[in-house]
Amino acid sequence: MFLININLQAIGAMSFVHPTPIQAATIPVALMGRDICGCAATGTGKTAAYMLPTLERLIYKPLTGAPVTRVVVLVPTRELGVQVYSVTRQLAQFTKIDIALSVGGLDVKVQ
Repeated sequence: MFLININLQAIGAMSFVHPTPIQAATIPVALMGRDICGCAATGTGKTAAYMLPTLERLIYKPLTGAPVTRVVVLVPTRELGVQVYSVTRQLAQFTKIDIALSVGGLDVKVQ
């Protein structure tokens, strides 16, 4: 079943109803802490497929002192970086997790 406790509000706000094939195949594996490697066409929900389990693990991992950077997502292009950032912000909108974007070619002060 495709339920991620804390992210249900964000999933509803994004009008997700059923997982796409890539999400159904990868989310359960990632939630078990295993590595995933998937391939799917553009627009099939790959970003949510790996970010939902990532956010879930961040939310339920106990804090150990001062806040620190815990996840870095590396992508090959600025455009993909902006897309991953945008989707991740939407997925994390009802959490206390801070999402940041750092790419070349954009104003450093804005980032």
